[in-house]
Amino acid sequence: MSTATPATAATATDHRAAATRRQAVAEADNLAVASFLLGLPGLLIFNVVLGPLAITLATLALVRGTRRRGRAVLGLVLGIAALAILTATTVSAHGVIMEFGP
Repeated sequence: MSTATPATAATATDHRAAATRRQAVAEADNLAVASFLLGLPGLLIFNVVLGPLAITLATLALVRGTRRRGRAVLGLVLGIAALAILTATTVSAHGVIMEFGP
């Protein structure tokens, strides 16, 4: 015989839903921080990899509703800037990214 009332069962369901929502927001916050931390060095090194990765993570964080919206936007801007720098350096070097030898 169950002693749970309908109100108690609804409350337990609400607590589980709230816990799941908090976990989803925490994951989105982590994605926002990761996009910022990958976009920053992406300005200098490995911008062909880190730029798109920062853009992807920032977009996911914004779609999932992060509380760290500023960091996600900054990660998005840094990722775009990394790709812009890559494009500018590639164009200025006439398509040669790295040259070995004399």
